[in-house]
Amino acid sequence: MTEPKSLILIISEEEFLPLLQRPCDQFINMCFLFELRIKNQKEISRKFYSNMIQEAEYLESFMDEYGARENKKWTFFVECLASIRNLSIAAFYTRHILDRYPYYNLRESQENKAKFNMDALNVLEFLNQSILNLFAELHSTGSQNGLNVQHTPNTQVEFSDIEINKRLPCNVAEDEVKDEEDRIIEVCEKIKHISKLMNDEKIHHIDDTYELKLVVLQKFNEKRARMYKNLVHNIQSDFDTYIKNTKLEQEHMELKIMRGYISMPLHLLEVSLWLAHFYERHEDEIRHGESKKRISTMVNKDVLLDKIINFGFVYSHYFINEGNRLADEILACFSKVICVELPIPQPLGFHARPATYISIIARQYEEMDLFMVVD
Repeated sequence: MTEPKSLILIISEEEFLPLLQRPCDQFINMCFLFELRIKNQKEISRKFYSNMIQEAEYLESFMDEYGARENKKWTFFVECLASIRNLSIAAFYTRHILDRYPYYNLRESQENKAKFNMDALNVLEFLNQSILNLFAELHSTGSQNGLNVQHTPNTQVEFSDIEINKRLPCNVAEDEVKDEEDRIIEVCEKIKHISKLMNDEKIHHIDDTYELKLVVLQKFNEKRARMYKNLVHNIQSDFDTYIKNTKLEQEHMELKIMRGYISMPLHLLEVSLWLAHFYERHEDEIRHGESKKRISTMVNKDVLLDKIINFGFVYSHYFINEGNRLADEILACFSKVICVELPIPQPLGFHARPATYISIIARQYEEMDLFMVVD
């Protein structure tokens, strides 16, 4: 009787090295090109970040198939790779915000626009430098492990910039959507709901690093950022499905402006989400381990906390509140006056229990005018 064979074949680290070399070459060359563009002060486009994310994901998946994350020699290399991917995603969304911001036609002063652009560029600069720091460690670790991580000029890596100053004619037929006025009211009410949720967090601009850490750990962590992002994303989906390109949107400029006040907090929350994910995964006080500790020294965690809260959350909170104000203006145009006749309970009248149910309903519309007419 023969003994059963293992379904997993264990290969040596020497055997793994040539298998890794080929899938690694494209990513390494792209990182060298990224380094060169930063050195020459050239802008990194969304397409560049997108391709860098894709190549990092492919290489990370390849190494996971071989169990590199559980191997002493390669675990730090994979952690650097995953960190580059995470920060590249945050950089992609930051670049996207900078590219799209001028076209949202938001009701912002020139001073506010200039300040936001400066803050967003500072975030991008921080992310780019952090990616370079991680690449330097990945390069060093790969070389120590016998990997050829030199730039090969023969490898073609092409990234064309995305044109953002040219638009096709806006001639989509105006869709007819059933009950579109009700859809507009529903979107406005959802914006007001999220605005209230974020206001209830009572998070404002914070300078103290210790306080920033407490807020990220206790109030606005990755899970919370994902919850807000999903709520805003649902509003954007509703807007695009039921309001965009409709006759009412063409007639009411406020609706076109509102789309920007939905998109801005959505993308800002996406930046916060990925930065919070990185912090929780690699902050050495949360997850212990040599790789985590080394990673945490390459990305300034104090600056990281500042960007999570003072850029991602504070600005998303600001834009959703501006959307809330715009929603009030839109609701004034589309809200309908409804009269409801309520029988008074006999013989006691409106004592505490029935009055409570009426107050619960009224509180849902606390920012609107409500009247009770007696007799």
